[in-house]
Amino acid sequence: MKNLIQSLKRKANRLILGLAINGAILVLLAILIVWTDFMLKLVIGLLVLVIAFAFFQGAWKIYSIKKELEKFFKL
Repeated sequence: MKNLIQSLKRKANRLILGLAINGAILVLLAILIVWTDFMLKLVIGLLVLVIAFAFFQGAWKIYSIKKELEKFFKL
């Protein structure tokens, strides 16, 4: 049980760190939006990529937590 809790804590911490980094990138992209039209197009494209990355990362973390729970409860 202790290993499961530690594993879930580690995965949650990684998810929090990943979301914080994505948030920082989004703030930087928001600052870049105010410059030029070219930068606006570039930033919108990068914004879509960052959001897609955040979704993939979240899905991967949820999947790994599911696998840990299945392994622990032997489902």
